[in-house]
Amino acid sequence: MYLVCGEALFDFFSLAPGVRSSELAFKALAGGSPFNVAVGLRRLGVASALFGGLSTDYLGVRLRQVLAEEGVNGDYLVSSDAPTTLAMVGVDAQGSPQYGFRGEGCADRLLRREHLPELDARVRGLHVGSYSLVVTPIADTLFELVGRESDRRLISLDPNVRLNVEPDIQLWRRRIEAFSAHAHLIKVSEEDLGLLYPERDPQDVARQWLGERCQLVFLTHGGDGASVHSRRHGHWSVPAQAVQTRDTVGAGDTFQAALLAYLARHGLDSAQGLADISREQLDGMLELAIRAAALTCSRVGPDLPYWHELDAL
Repeated sequence: MYLVCGEALFDFFSLAPGVRSSELAFKALAGGSPFNVAVGLRRLGVASALFGGLSTDYLGVRLRQVLAEEGVNGDYLVSSDAPTTLAMVGVDAQGSPQYGFRGEGCADRLLRREHLPELDARVRGLHVGSYSLVVTPIADTLFELVGRESDRRLISLDPNVRLNVEPDIQLWRRRIEAFSAHAHLIKVSEEDLGLLYPERDPQDVARQWLGERCQLVFLTHGGDGASVHSRRHGHWSVPAQAVQTRDTVGAGDTFQAALLAYLARHGLDSAQGLADISREQLDGMLELAIRAAALTCSRVGPDLPYWHELDAL
């Protein structure tokens, strides 16, 4: 089982303009990058749990209901009277989301050290990412957790930079560098690296992250596919799968979930498993992740695919 750590929220998607400019219509969808990864893993047939704060308000109750319906383990959820974070989402002409967050003082940010769980043998790995890496107190809590567990379990990281949550790029850089020191696998978008290190070649940054602990760095290039840097096998790229894109919301989370699902399905979900992975298995990971992300892009919102849908392709 993967323990996915971080935020759960509701994305409010702006619908097409109505007759009157004084009216706005929205469609609300459960989301948040860690929430999506946890759900995505279950849809791909892999056990997952979410470690995060959920509000007792009606939106938080609905998030808990969604997790239960998707089969995500709720043993590590922490209830709070604080409100649920709202992400207001508009999609531009290219299908890329534009976010505005309402999250200060909300339940997902309020995980503290006293909420840290004791983990048993069911938990094979931990995944961390998105703005939970930088907003406090949850950022400090998750950093303590990965530091405590990185010698015992697989740690994966997706920076998923959101400057409209925290605009201080220097803080993002410090936090991500600290978390990356504990990670065995990192998935990052070229867009994120452009924000973090605008003066550097993204491939150089990816190579630099490889080390004694980190065995794999996956770099996504949007419509140009993805590449992998392997400590053992070197670097290569794979093109994207052609698809009619509706929007790209949830595509990165889908890619992440597919990577982790591949590891679990092949018994490679450990530090040693990553160290021993073959070139052919890495090709299989990339192919699955690209196919899964393409399917999500063909849909509206973070509607992550099920295993049987990928199998049918």
